Amino acid sequence: MMTYNEIIEELYELQDADKVVFKEKKFGIISNNSLGIYHKDLRVLAKAIGKDNDLAIQLFDSGIYEARLLCSKMFNPKDVTEDLMERWVVTFENWEVCDSFSMGLFSKSDFALAKILEWTERESEFEKRAGFATLASYCMADKKSGNDLFEQILPIIKREANDERLYVKKAVNWALRNIGKRNIDLNKKAIEVAYELLGYESKSAKWIAKNAIRELEGESVKILDYPRSIYRS
Repeated sequence: MMTYNEIIEELYELQDADKVVFKEKKFGIISNNSLGIYHKDLRVLAKAIGKDNDLAIQLFDSGIYEARLLCSKMFNPKDVTEDLMERWVVTFENWEVCDSFSMGLFSKSDFALAKILEWTERESEFEKRAGFATLASYCMADKKSGNDLFEQILPIIKREANDERLYVKKAVNWALRNIGKRNIDLNKKAIEVAYELLGYESKSAKWIAKNAIRELEGESVKILDYPRSIYRS
């Protein structure tokens, strides 16, 4: 197991200022105290280090952007507490770190649903995105919940579809599409919601709707069967 100091040294060895500029220009990733390390390289490092909650928290507290991304990959999802989730979510400054925590940790935690309901009402752009990114990932992580759970979530999609902020509307769209890919029945429900959104006045809602319809009605859409065998038509 690598020590905290060894990991920090490794991060600085991977440092590349040009990548900080490239990620901002190409992907809109604006981050404070960034060393300029690609996500794929951090995944390799995280795998080599292994899971370690205490070390992950130390890395987050370092304030180094890439160390925080490592935290999201090293912390055990089942050990995540609400206090930690709240402590982390308010620091999110771009979609990359938001999605890394939402997909890798939050959606697999015991508090996923509670935070989905809470964060999707937040005003902060990346706290709200965290709610929808967690939802989008939860759709794939939870293979057992019935359709009724996700049907109760669809009104949240409709409620927030008017948010014109780029990283919110993209996450709302992502969540709607993933609900629609859980099984054939939810596919129909999600498409119905998408057509409802077409009637909204906001450009955001119309974009969310058109994008979701294009995928969910497309011939190449991959519809799953969660929970297995229960909702086959």
